[in-house]
Amino acid sequence: MGRSKIKFWKVRGKIKDEEDGRLKKEEKKAEEKIEDRKKNVISDETIEYVGILAKLELSLEEKEQAKKDMEEMLDYMDQLKELDTSKIEPMSHVFPISNVFREDVVIHQNDRENMLKNAPEVRDGSYLVPGAR
Repeated sequence: MGRSKIKFWKVRGKIKDEEDGRLKKEEKKAEEKIEDRKKNVISDETIEYVGILAKLELSLEEKEQAKKDMEEMLDYMDQLKELDTSKIEPMSHVFPISNVFREDVVIHQNDRENMLKNAPEVRDGSYLVPGAR
């Protein structure tokens, strides 16, 4: 290898090391921010209570995982609370739908014969159903 190639690889190695160091520092800062953001701590008593309410029998590992999951959910909710939603219109549903109501109209008619046409079996003008066992 020529001198210029060796110099190139040395410089490239230094730049890569500097980049790696910078990236590691940024990753560490991001992880610290996430840890700082974690404010919600779920107690063992809360997990026990939720297990009782849900009628669940959880192992120690499942309880720890449930605690972690609940803390993450609450932390995420805290993140959402930080968003500025003052300019967003409240909605009752994610799809733009609305109920269409019509007036109830009472019709007095005896259409028994037409209704009984749909029955699998009929006896004496009534539906015939299998007996209870």
